Amino acid sequence: MKDELYPSKPILLVDDEAPWLRSLSLSLREAAGITNVIKCSDSREVFHVLCKTEVSMILLDLTMPYFSGQDLLRMITKDYPGIPVIVLSGMNQVDTAVRCMQLGACDYFVKTVDMGQLIAGIQRAFSIQDVRNENQRMKSRFLEDNLEYPEAFAKITTRNKKMRAIMQYCEAVAQSSEPILITGESGIGKELIARAIRTIRCPEGPWVAVNVAGLDDNVFSDTLFGHTRGAFTGAERERRGMVEEAGAGTLFLDEIGDLSSISQVKLLRLLQEGEYFQIGSDVPRKLKAKLIFATNHNLANDVENGRFRKDLYYRLNAHQVHVPPLRERFEDLPLLINEFLEDAAKSFGKKTPAAPKELITLLSIYDFPGNIRELRAMIYNAVSLHRSHVLSLDSFKEKLGLSDEETALMDTPTVPSPASQLVFPERLPNLEEVGCQVVSEAMRRASGNQSLAAIMLGITRQGLAKRLKKFSLEKMPATIVAL
Repeated sequence: MKDELYPSKPILLVDDEAPWLRSLSLSLREAAGITNVIKCSDSREVFHVLCKTEVSMILLDLTMPYFSGQDLLRMITKDYPGIPVIVLSGMNQVDTAVRCMQLGACDYFVKTVDMGQLIAGIQRAFSIQDVRNENQRMKSRFLEDNLEYPEAFAKITTRNKKMRAIMQYCEAVAQSSEPILITGESGIGKELIARAIRTIRCPEGPWVAVNVAGLDDNVFSDTLFGHTRGAFTGAERERRGMVEEAGAGTLFLDEIGDLSSISQVKLLRLLQEGEYFQIGSDVPRKLKAKLIFATNHNLANDVENGRFRKDLYYRLNAHQVHVPPLRERFEDLPLLINEFLEDAAKSFGKKTPAAPKELITLLSIYDFPGNIRELRAMIYNAVSLHRSHVLSLDSFKEKLGLSDEETALMDTPTVPSPASQLVFPERLPNLEEVGCQVVSEAMRRASGNQSLAAIMLGITRQGLAKRLKKFSLEKMPATIVAL
């Protein structure tokens, strides 16, 4: 397999000594897996390179013919302020280092420095650049309220404002080198969000998804890191781990909250050091992939209860995307129902049935613990049983466990007859008082059953719960008599 270039945008190495450039590029490859470099031995060619190629960073020598390093530094920071520049010099002079930093260099190293320090400086520069880029992207998206990559979210059906904000945030952090943690209940579509981030960041790169729930420590290590031939009994050939399979693409680890404490330590080292070891090998390999994690756990609570490492939680939580449950975005119900009806009908080779007008109201009183996945299963089940033009509500009522009384209410028109009227007390109540009274009366008639009361009022159970919390007995107005 052909090695993928890393980083995605090349690092420009500028030095008039060609042997030094070759030595430096080899050292970067061996120490950090950096394979995407451009070597420039003529200072006059630097701006020709920058005009043609978008680079991620410049490593710049100070003493060169034609243009000195300081001259180039001054011009680069003026014309290309977004490119971080690290100065490499053969002179260990404090005043020179200070001058370079004043001119805009992000770091200064003597050429004899330990390679580990230089690599740390490069990684630090990348991190600073990521933060700047994220701030700019977030500012642009939230101020303009637009999506730059709407095609990345094509499979996410929504008109919810929270979901719109989540999409904008995903666009802003997709290019970050930091991990992204996606949280939310089961069945809400966390993997769809992860795939959207991958589409924004590197659509052509590999996509590797691993569900880590239930993996013991040995299987976890072997799955992620792989093993060498002869590493253990039965290891007859080398096995590439999922980290290596992902290359410079995207590695998605689902159900991360179910990891054992030992596996959490191994994952923490991968995140902190950016490297890993195959089982049976003492040669470190570099992490190049974008890491995205997902969990339905409340990791903050798990940290407090000692079930999840605090240091790992902080490393995972650089960027967090929390996907709201379906019950908090019921405005998406009509869209999702239509989508699943069409998909199910196509799957079963049937014509798409019409959804009865009561279906939205019926489903809006349900909590959907399985979220969108559960809704999809309910629609598919109903379509599989479908025989007439209009979809039957029977399978939905059975799933929701509605009583005969509740079912009868669903089939009763909620619009009052023209003859019905309300008699108000002498003092006309305000809208809040009327709302309070109507909610109270619905709860009385439903004998405290919130689902039944919500059906009477034509609102969701969550909407009713909010009104019950808002109203109190002290605010009860004079009785409104219905004739």
